[in-house]
Parts: sequence; C-alpha cells; structure tokens
Amino acid sequence: MSTASDARFWDRSSRKYAISAIADQAGYERTLDRTRALLRPNDRVLELGCGTGTTALRLADHVQGYLATDISAEMIAIANEKYAAGPIPALVFRTATAEALTPAAAQFNAVLGFSYLHLVRDLPGTLRRIHAVLAAEGLFISKTPCVGDMNPLIKFALPAMRAIGKAPYAGVFRAADLRRHICAAGFDILATENHATKGNEARPYIVARKI
Repeated sequence: MSTASDARFWDRSSRKYAISAIADQAGYERTLDRTRALLRPNDRVLELGCGTGTTALRLADHVQGYLATDISAEMIAIANEKYAAGPIPALVFRTATAEALTPAAAQFNAVLGFSYLHLVRDLPGTLRRIHAVLAAEGLFISKTPCVGDMNPLIKFALPAMRAIGKAPYAGVFRAADLRRHICAAGFDILATENHATKGNEARPYIVARKI
C-alpha cells in the first residue's frame, strides 16, 4: 500500500463519492460558516483533500486566492466540471498533496484540511509541511475523523476492508493525539469545537495558528 494506491482508490470512488449525500448537512454548514468567518478578503488559501470541490466552491469567492488540491486526478476532474458550470476567478483546482508543494513558492494565509489528516500516511511530516507553506501567523483549520475515539470495531475492520479494496488507508489516532501532533509541528491551538448536530462524531474542528 502506498500513496499511489490511495490515489487509485479515490479515482475509482470519485463518481460515487460525487453523488453521495453529506451525512450531517447542518454540521457541515456550521463548519462552513465558522471557516468563512476566519478567512479575510485578502487571504490566499490552500485546501488539502478537496475531493470534488464542494467546499472550495462555497468558500473561494470570499478570499483573494484559493488553491484546492487532492491526491485524486479523477476527483479534481469532477471539481473542474463543477467549476465550469460556475467559475470563480479566485479558485484553482490542482492534483497535489501537501508534500508536493514547495514552501518557497507557496505562502498561504490559511490551510484547510477537512476529512484529510486521518488519510495521510505520515501525520507529523504532513503537519510540518503545512506549517512550512503557511505565512507567519497563518491559520491551519482541520476537521477530521479521530478513529481512535470511535467505535473500536472500526479500527479492526479497516485493515480487512483495505485488503479487499473497499477502504483507503486511514490512520488511527485520538483527538488528544491529533492536538499533540499539531502543537509539535509548531502551532498554537486557538480553538477545538464540535460542529456535529447528530451527537459527537469524533470529528473535532480545530483552529491552529503558526508560531
């Protein structure tokens, strides 16, 4: 298993993913509202793991520049199809990962990672790269499943599902572990919130500032 196999999984899943319903629409809207309030008109924003571009298309017209990236070329293709139906000048979609970005060439005021960090294979390394591409005092905003805080059966089922191609790689960590890794990468955590409207789904919304 590798990042290449992860990309192939999401390529295969892209069309089904594109038509799937958001499990907690009200919680998603709360996340969008909170994020929008944190972004400024002159900000340059990077979104990691943008999928088919739903969030980018909702946020990009509020900032100066918005680069939305995903490991899956097929996800980005669908995002560009959506973009063609309603272009936003500030928005660009690109197939890329955090590790592929060059810090010297890409200084962002905010980096967004929604349902992203649990899918990366090197969590500390990815967080260090996010820190590197942020401008001074830039914000990192994350909302991702903390599998270690979920039903224990999930973490035992994941390896079997991956073995038959029914699931991508997913890291198992608790919210406390995630906060510790974020701080170790050079961030000050400003807020940890629960945006779920259907109970606590172990997907903390975390706002952190580069220090």
